[in-house]
Parts: sequence; structure tokens; C-alpha cells
Amino acid sequence: MKYVLGIDVGTGGTRAVIVEGAGKIVSSATSEHVPFASPKIGWAEQDPQDWYQAAGKAIRQAISEAGIPATQISAIGLAGQMHGAVLLDGDNQVLRPALIWCDQRTQAQCDWLNEKLGQRKIIELTCNPALTNFTLTKLLWVRDNEPDTWKQFRRVLLPKDYVRFRLTGEHAMDVAEASGTLMLDVAKRRWSEEMMAAAGLPMSCLPKLYESPEVCARISDEGAAHTGLKAGTPVMAGAGDQAGGAVGMGIVRAGAVSATIGTSGVVFAATDTPAMDPQGRVHTFCHAVPGRWHVMGVTQAAGLSFRWLRDLVQSSTSAISYDDLTREAATVPPGSDGVLWAPYLMGERTPHLDPNARGTLTGLAASHTRAHVTRAVLEGVAFSLKDTFSLFDEMQVPVRNIRLGGGGARSPLWRQIQADIYGHEAEILAAEEGAAYGGALLAGVGAGFWNSVEDACDAVVQVQQRVVPDAKSIGVLEKQYANYRALYPALKTLFAKMGAAS
Repeated sequence: MKYVLGIDVGTGGTRAVIVEGAGKIVSSATSEHVPFASPKIGWAEQDPQDWYQAAGKAIRQAISEAGIPATQISAIGLAGQMHGAVLLDGDNQVLRPALIWCDQRTQAQCDWLNEKLGQRKIIELTCNPALTNFTLTKLLWVRDNEPDTWKQFRRVLLPKDYVRFRLTGEHAMDVAEASGTLMLDVAKRRWSEEMMAAAGLPMSCLPKLYESPEVCARISDEGAAHTGLKAGTPVMAGAGDQAGGAVGMGIVRAGAVSATIGTSGVVFAATDTPAMDPQGRVHTFCHAVPGRWHVMGVTQAAGLSFRWLRDLVQSSTSAISYDDLTREAATVPPGSDGVLWAPYLMGERTPHLDPNARGTLTGLAASHTRAHVTRAVLEGVAFSLKDTFSLFDEMQVPVRNIRLGGGGARSPLWRQIQADIYGHEAEILAAEEGAAYGGALLAGVGAGFWNSVEDACDAVVQVQQRVVPDAKSIGVLEKQYANYRALYPALKTLFAKMGAAS
């Protein structure tokens, strides 16, 4: 029997899954990363070497648990956290810790690009506005603040592509991942020479582009020694974690939408053309499906909000679990008796595009309990994701079915909260395996297991459960959502003052 391997280079760890020809996962393993460093408020950095070491451990463990010879692995597909900037010198050595996706330090570089080109022109060139999360602004920050490092800079890779480089020796990137760099002409699926010229960066620093199911490299002798894989095994271009996760959930045709809550939260809709918001409040990216695009709204601190709350309320002598908190929250009525949470712990992307936004808990009274706060956090994250659905309505992006993923799909309470807030039936998959599984399906397409990404998803993705919105809850939550929408405009000026003072 033949198998494929999917790898997801995440924020918290690297996951490897081995999948057989019918799409069943036969083994999986995860190796954790060192938590990202935050030397200053809004900064986030990781050591790329840590990703490479974690990938080796996860792959070896997955092969061992599968009990198969590595020679039976036909192909490999990678997915990973998007936007992170790995700067390499002329000898392909890492120059500094990578600025990762949630790093917010680059507002001055965004302002510079907007002044030089104008926001409308930037969206025309790349389908997206200049945001602090995007890779180009991170490169410009290093140029402006670390001149000695910049003198040595020759190439940029993103996290999963750095791991691929170490495993194969090839510099490569897929168009879905490249869409989040602000250096890609998304509509034409190629690097934007005009954007690079405006930024003053050489085209030579960019890797070669591929479609996601395309073979772009092969495992080198060094990569084989590190992982236990066979040298020469083909490696597909893969995708960023959002497009890879969408493939794993079957979000590959127009009208299919996912709402996924991980560290961040993402609402993802497949489209047949590059649909754009003139204000750039949602991202327009190439999909991992050749010839298809997607629009995507992002909440910076979705699952992160819940983790922050858990860490805040537990003590050194008594641990508390997520399940403990959700059991308490289930005793509180929809709307949390007026308590509201705005999940802006790491600034916010959709719809505010504001790195200065901060988390806000409001509406508290002496009668409120920890359970009220927990439910408010769960509802606040879903309200933030609903902002993207509101934008989809404006843009006339079709929403025919919604599939839930990540931690928000595993909690029965959070599932119901999302269905009630979105006002739409939500689908739960029989096996939601994340971006690593999507990477494996892309590898399977490249290896000929399936003729297309759509065929792969049709063959293996199954809906297990449907969550119907509760009619009584919808009205309460619509009123609470209106209150939520009023929070940010009321506090925007204060956020800006607080940001200037930090």
C-alpha cells in the first residue's frame, strides 16, 4: 500500500500525519515548539531551527507509529503558519529570529507604503492592503531598524518553506502562501514586480512559485537523515495553514465556508474569482486549488482569548481545564447577562485593521461570575467571526454551508454558540484533522491518488453532525452583537492613545 505524509508547521508545534490511499489517517504525531517570544508588547518571534527540529521528531514518530517502511510514503505535502519572515544570508543561514504572523510592530512600515503608493494602488497590485501581519512589512521593519542584519539579507522564506528548504535544499513557495506576503499579484498568481520595485526589494530574494499540488522539491540526503524519510521522495508545494486546513475540510468550491478557531480565528470562503473588499477588511488570496481563490477574515486572538482566560483564572495549586470552564459557562443564558468580550489581545485584523486595538471586557456587575465571563469570551470570539460574515454579505460572497473547525468545533457549547450567532446551520466533520491533513491530500493529488483537489475532498471528507441554531437564542444574540459592534468605535480613540503611550 502507498501512503502520503502531511506536515503542519504551526505556532505551538509541528504535526505530521500519514494517510493511506483512501484518505484514512494511519498515524499522527506532534512535537511542540518553544512558545513564541514577545520582547515588547505586540512583538512575536520564533527560532526557525526549532521548527526544523520539531518536524524531524514529529515525522520520525509518525512513521514509527504507522509501522510502515518510509519507502512506502509516495509524497509529502506541507502546510504552516502564514506571514512569518525568515531572513537568510547568502549562505542560507538564518539572520535573526523570525517575525511571525501575529507580530504587530510594523505599523510605521505600513504607513510608509500607504504614503508611497496609496492604499487603493496596493490593493490593485496585491488584492490586499498593507497590514502589520504581512511579510513585506516585516522585511521593511528589519531594513529600517536592523541595518547590520539587512546588509546580509539575501532571501526570504516563510515558516513551512524554511522547513522544506532544510529537508530538500530547495527554495520554493506555493501561491496560496505567497498571497499573504503583500508581494504577490494575487489575481495573476505571480510575484508583483511593481510592488517589489516600490518597496525597493530585489526579485532575487523571492523563491520560485508553484501551485499547491505541484512537485517542487525532493527529500535530500540531509533531510532523510533528519527524518527517516527516503531520499528522493517528492515534496509538493503545499499551502499556508488556512488554505491547507480548508482543503482538509472540503472548502474547495464557491459557497463552501469554514469558521475555524485555533490560536487565531478564520472565516474562509472559496471563490471562483478574486473577490475583493475595496477597504481591504478581508484578505483575498489564491486558494490551494489551482485556478481558484478565497476570501478570508481573521480574528487575531480567538482561541488565544480562551487560553488567556484559563491561564488567568487557574492557580498554581489547582489547575482548571477548558472543559471545566465550558461546563460552568453552559449554566449562563445566551448573551451572558450583558457581559461582553472584544477579543483584541493582539490588535485586530478583520474588520478593524488596527494593531492598537486591545481586549475589552465590559458590562460587569457584582452579580456576574466566572461562568459569565467565560461565556462572554466564547460569544465575543464568535461575534468577531460574525463580522466577517457581515462583510461577505456586503461583498455578495455566497454562503451555502458553514463547517466548523478547530477548538470551536470540539466544544458542544461553542458549536451551539457559533450556530446561534451566525444564524446558520453548522456542519461538524467526522474527522477534522487540520492543515496537516490538507497537506496530505495535496500530496495525494500530486502523487496521483486523486485526479484533483476537489476529487480528493469528495472522496474523503464526511459530515458527521449538523448543529441547528436555537430560535430563542438568536434574538438575544442579535441584540448583543449590536452592542458588540458599538464597542470598537467607542474605544478606538482610547486604543490609539494607549498604543502611543506603550
